[in-house]
Amino acid sequence: MHRRAAAFAERAEQEHGIAVDVHEFPDGTRTASAAAAAIGCDVAQIASSLVFVAPEPVVVVTSGANRVSENKLATVRDVDENAVAMADADTVRETVGWSIGGVPPFCHDTSVPVYLDETLQTFDTVWAAAGTPEAVFPIAPERLRELADARPVDVAE
Repeated sequence: MHRRAAAFAERAEQEHGIAVDVHEFPDGTRTASAAAAAIGCDVAQIASSLVFVAPEPVVVVTSGANRVSENKLATVRDVDENAVAMADADTVRETVGWSIGGVPPFCHDTSVPVYLDETLQTFDTVWAAAGTPEAVFPIAPERLRELADARPVDVAE
């Protein structure tokens, strides 16, 4: 197992007392469609953790079938729509401790608000990044919400 995926699994065990079932795909799971193809699931079951600045960093765990509406996120955050933007790679790494493409929905380096795309709650199982662009793990959306202390919201375009 890649050292970053192993670090995520160890951290999930230490911080939350759970054993995550990490699956690694050498061809990568960097995009939702690539992840869904590798796993053999619907792209809507991919739980992509995206970091936004709104104006402080936040994580939005969205369905791979959806695009996050920055306007809806601004409404959720009660900020001007111009104050919301995708975080750059350095901000992502500095804030959550993971690199773009491998950001898990929990086990972040700093405490940030986490929002869960409500459409993910229609599935029994979703697949989230496990620390690298090649590693994912299955989880029930309700369990993901609990572990991430995420607030379900309508943020899909």
